Amino acid sequence: MPENSWPENSFYSEADPLDELLSEWVDSADSPPLQPRSEGRRRKAFVALSLIWGVTIALHLVLGAVYLIYGLTLLMSWQALRYWRAEVRSLPQGTAPESGLALTDSRPTPLVSLMVAAKNEEAVIGRLVENLCQLDYPRYDVWVIDDNSSDRTPDILASLQQTYPQLKVLRRLPGAGGGKSGALNQVLPLTRGEIIGVFDADATVTPDLLQRVVSEFYSPRVGAVQVRKAISNAEINLITQGQAAEMMLDAYYQQQRVACGGMGELRGNGQFVRRQALERCGGWNEETITDDLDLSLKLHLHGWEIQVLMMPAVQEEGVTSLVALWHQRNRWGEGGYQSYLDYWQPLLSNRLGWQKSWDVFCWFLIKYAIPTATVPDALMSAVQHRLPVLLPLTTLSILISFIGMVRAIPKAQPQPLARWTILWTSLWGTLYMFHWLPVVSSTTVRMAVRAKRLKWVKTVHCGT
Repeated sequence: MPENSWPENSFYSEADPLDELLSEWVDSADSPPLQPRSEGRRRKAFVALSLIWGVTIALHLVLGAVYLIYGLTLLMSWQALRYWRAEVRSLPQGTAPESGLALTDSRPTPLVSLMVAAKNEEAVIGRLVENLCQLDYPRYDVWVIDDNSSDRTPDILASLQQTYPQLKVLRRLPGAGGGKSGALNQVLPLTRGEIIGVFDADATVTPDLLQRVVSEFYSPRVGAVQVRKAISNAEINLITQGQAAEMMLDAYYQQQRVACGGMGELRGNGQFVRRQALERCGGWNEETITDDLDLSLKLHLHGWEIQVLMMPAVQEEGVTSLVALWHQRNRWGEGGYQSYLDYWQPLLSNRLGWQKSWDVFCWFLIKYAIPTATVPDALMSAVQHRLPVLLPLTTLSILISFIGMVRAIPKAQPQPLARWTILWTSLWGTLYMFHWLPVVSSTTVRMAVRAKRLKWVKTVHCGT
């Protein structure tokens, strides 16, 4: 069979049963999809960096400016209290908690297409395909895009196709561009799923995953669902333990943000997107190194909601060395910053609405502005022999991390944990999160002084 082709009977021809549910929620069908403004990133990054440094230095020089920091700290403390007090909505009535599917036969059973972009993943691709092809769900298919692998990945996939008829394989030709986003965009027109699921090659999931995820899409406003990421090799060392705590913290605050009317985000591995929403957004952005964060903003700017599930989780390998962690987090940090730079105009024009805009502003401060400002704040404090002016905000950020972990860790565990275990894990996880300070501060400076780059350092998967 020629590359990039399938027999005609590989496709499903059934009508999309979820279309009827979307009749009352159509996102500006006559308007073109919002496209990112990826040009001039270095110029925009330089302006943002100059503003952050300039404002931080001014706060040290202007008498009484510290009271602005106190006021902002109070506002963000109020927002943090909202996150901690928010009640995550329960499953709809008539839904089985153990499965997530409606108990009646009146609900449609949408077709789900699962997609995996793989390049040189011989250590893990076989396990993932076997895992995905044995899910407890009646209508789904699996699509693996082999991005011109040079190891045994093609041979393993060819063998698996003989065992699993729902497995479809596309081998990209040499020179095909766009990275992971390009691979996903290339196979998307060949799929027929009403819901598109995306996994990394090192993922493992539970058999009931699709049952639980699909139930969230019965709400016509939900454009995507992200399941919590968990670290499968968390016990290897302190670095992987820190990543495990970080993933629980991230999923917890994503859920709480959604519960407060804020913005949920996709995380790449274990993300599910409604086809209609994905097509309205123009597919995955091939000009970014974190397609998930870019798509998250596009979905919200087009009026869709993103739900986040704490359980079940998708397991993935955590990196085991500081060097690998540095490369991975630099890519995450740069990609997230790119998304803010690319969509700054619709964000500032309040296209998201005040509630989501305030939520995005708070998390931009915590994730990018405050870490970037720590450098000029420390320099000015040393020169003036005084405490850092941003100390109230940085203290609040640390408190948000610690309290979030104390609350997140028990929610993510199937069995109750001892209090001292929760406390120790939260303390180490909060200390581990300090690695974002050098990552973000260096990333924002680099993006402001260097030309745009889309360099991607592959995370090596070992098959733990």
